[in-house]
Amino acid sequence: MDRFDFSKFRGIVLDESSILKAQAGKIRAQLIASCQKIPYRLACTATPAPNDLMELCNHSEFLGVMSSGEMLATFFVHDGGEMRKWRLKGHAAQDFWQWVASWSVMLTNPKDLGYDGTRYNLPPLHISQHTVHTERQPETLFAVEALTLQERQQARRDSVQDRAQACAEIVNADADQWLVWCNLNSEADALKALIPDAVEISGSDHPDVKERAAVDFAAGRIRVLISKPLIFGMGLNFQRCHKMAFVGLSDSFEQYYQSVRRCWRFGQEHPVDVRIITADTEGAVVENIQRKERQFEEMLRGMIAVTQNITKDNIRSTARQTKEYDPQEDMTLPDWLKPSAA
Repeated sequence: MDRFDFSKFRGIVLDESSILKAQAGKIRAQLIASCQKIPYRLACTATPAPNDLMELCNHSEFLGVMSSGEMLATFFVHDGGEMRKWRLKGHAAQDFWQWVASWSVMLTNPKDLGYDGTRYNLPPLHISQHTVHTERQPETLFAVEALTLQERQQARRDSVQDRAQACAEIVNADADQWLVWCNLNSEADALKALIPDAVEISGSDHPDVKERAAVDFAAGRIRVLISKPLIFGMGLNFQRCHKMAFVGLSDSFEQYYQSVRRCWRFGQEHPVDVRIITADTEGAVVENIQRKERQFEEMLRGMIAVTQNITKDNIRSTARQTKEYDPQEDMTLPDWLKPSAA
């Protein structure tokens, strides 16, 4: 951004605008400050607020509609004793969504706006969880389930080989393409050693190597691609593949959602098979992702229900109106417009 003079722009489009969700993020603050005087601003994202309605306030602030503080004070209330947690006021829900609909549009399919969305109906999505049973620690009677984030991270590190082995058995027994997601370098290394025809892409690889791998996988020249959601989880078109595996999950719903959408997207012709492989000691990480997904779907339904009629009216109101020219009087030309006698 420091290479551009933003005062020269009349309009800007921010793609993957969920980057605005980090309340204290430097990029968020820089974007809002740099773009605040640009008259026309558009922010586009598949996950505007993956599991927290408050994240919508960052888009509102970027667009110059209302600041974060004003939005929280108007529609939200402190949740209990924690100052950082807010919840939508019950009596303000309808007003909140009507306000959101005044500056944004949310849709999942053209049918949300009254059009024919048949071609956008996706094939079924099948999600199955595989739980790997790990050995208990010597000082415990049973395998102890992780409760804190630190304990979950330790449980993931302790179960790397077991989870990688379970994934390899599934992938090696199948001839189809597979997209395998991991979060730890040790997971990627273990998977590469167990899946002979896999290509592993890490963050340290040269951008040309990453680009070539993405192109080759999209074209079907790579059968198994192993990588992280932070590398290939956003924006890429991998709908040629319809099978993927998560060798463990992070607590980021956005990463999970976007990773699944690399294959389960417009143009996919087959049911998509998603395998989630976790250890029994990782705790409620899957339940945590499912809870966030329910919150996200609730936000989608709520916003679409309120905004679709408003959006339809706005679209119809911008229809071009024409009237056939029907002259009723003869035009009299002034002398200076008449052709000269010469």
